[in-house]
Amino acid sequence: MNIPAIFSVPLRSAIAAFALLAVVAVSGCVETRFESPLGDNIESCDVHWKGLWIGDEPEKASDGANHVSAFQVDDECRFLVLDQVENGGPLKPIHVPLNYVHDRGNDYLVVSDAQIKGLVEIPPPYAIEPKPEKSFYFARYRVRGDRIELYDVDSEKVAKLVIDAKAEGTINKTGTDLHVYVRGNRAQMLELVRKYPIFVDKASVLVRSNQSVEDFEKSLIARQRKARKP
Repeated sequence: MNIPAIFSVPLRSAIAAFALLAVVAVSGCVETRFESPLGDNIESCDVHWKGLWIGDEPEKASDGANHVSAFQVDDECRFLVLDQVENGGPLKPIHVPLNYVHDRGNDYLVVSDAQIKGLVEIPPPYAIEPKPEKSFYFARYRVRGDRIELYDVDSEKVAKLVIDAKAEGTINKTGTDLHVYVRGNRAQMLELVRKYPIFVDKASVLVRSNQSVEDFEKSLIARQRKARKP
């Protein structure tokens, strides 16, 4: 399952992962999708996210496969994935509507598969009939000044909740593939994250860059062109 890496930092198993945002080819596919979003109090902006964000290892901003692990949240609070179609070429901003939920001191990202289909081709939830119009990915995050810690859903933990009948859903596991689909309404999804530690323990980290997008693009292209020289 190939996902824009720009999404492999925050929902790493979800979109095979979601929100830190850079494309990864993984062996097999591990993901959890949810039938409903997290509760009713969903916001379209968190001003703490405004700025240009890259991974905490800037020298690895490009994975060498023409994908860039960087994104910008602009003054209008639009979440823009900085996509590089061609190594050494310009960056193309792609708008992905992210949503934010704040509950009991915890912060979450919510995005539907329908919202990111313009960025990457995502098949319907595995073995779910009838196919839902949309399903949702979650991630937990914590803003610490100029750093964002992102915690993806732990699909193994969620699968165990389904097996133990603590959550309603389906599990499909074959070899290295694991597809978990959690059923329930908005209130049940919110109760799930309140009650159970469904996120990974280790965060992926983003740092706010002092560069403008234009300067970041120039420095990135310069590094790529230098790397190509014999």
